[in-house]
Amino acid sequence: MKLNFRRPVRGSRAAAAVLAAAAVLAAVAPATAADADVPGSQAPAVPLRVATYNIHAGAGEDDVFDLDRTAEAIRGLHADVVGLQEVDVHWGARSNFVDEARSLAGKLDMQVFFAPIYDMDPATQGGDRPQYGVAVLSRYPILEAENHDITRLSTQTPNPVPAPAPGFAEVTVNVNGSHVHVYDTHLDYRGNPSVRKAQVADMLDVLAADHGPKVLVGDFNAEARAPELAPLWQKLRDTAPDGGWTYPAVNPFKRIDFVTVSPDITVVGAQEVATEASDHRPVVADLELHRRGH
Repeated sequence: MKLNFRRPVRGSRAAAAVLAAAAVLAAVAPATAADADVPGSQAPAVPLRVATYNIHAGAGEDDVFDLDRTAEAIRGLHADVVGLQEVDVHWGARSNFVDEARSLAGKLDMQVFFAPIYDMDPATQGGDRPQYGVAVLSRYPILEAENHDITRLSTQTPNPVPAPAPGFAEVTVNVNGSHVHVYDTHLDYRGNPSVRKAQVADMLDVLAADHGPKVLVGDFNAEARAPELAPLWQKLRDTAPDGGWTYPAVNPFKRIDFVTVSPDITVVGAQEVATEASDHRPVVADLELHRRGH
């Protein structure tokens, strides 16, 4: 069963549409009574493989658009949840105006939540809205989803100034009865770190409002030791502190793609994966969750 959230989900998570989706999805894979009776601290660990992948709008290191190649690279990660960045939805000729979020979900038989950063008016009346942003694919039921605003410096307007804008995705996933918050981000690419610094603060505010285990993935456009990322490491753990470089995909020289977790999640292992299906390499992490329910 696929759930395609095609618009930002704003406001309280008690919104009727979100609750209705949660009710349907919860019925797909409910926790067993035995699971519910096990205290969180004594419950068996729940395995979860998470990945992050900047897909370069479906173009490889060779700059050739090939979404089937992208799908095969994602399939090869054998991940349960994948955060994608640089996702086009009817965006333009570079990606054949394809809805990449829906198409990849279909090819991989996964649920998807797409969180646009940019949502433009259609070129013709009644046409598709060009959108660009991040997406989360999941083999497990997505119970809730929201597209949060964080500080951004637009690439689509002249003389932009930093301002709140969408594109910070959050989904709550039911992993065999254990609920985990997964966040997907794409931070500012510019050399000046001021916008990234503001984005880190905004993301931490969002995470602080949620309870339970948390996973933040994305293209941070900065290396782990960058000063603007320092506040993240006070709350989250880098799953691959000794991992290999992720950018560019061929002969990489820096690590800017991350899977990070809250302290209540055990990291079994993590690594980057060599592939030329994008200009970035994906990172995959094997995790263990230790809390049941919310």
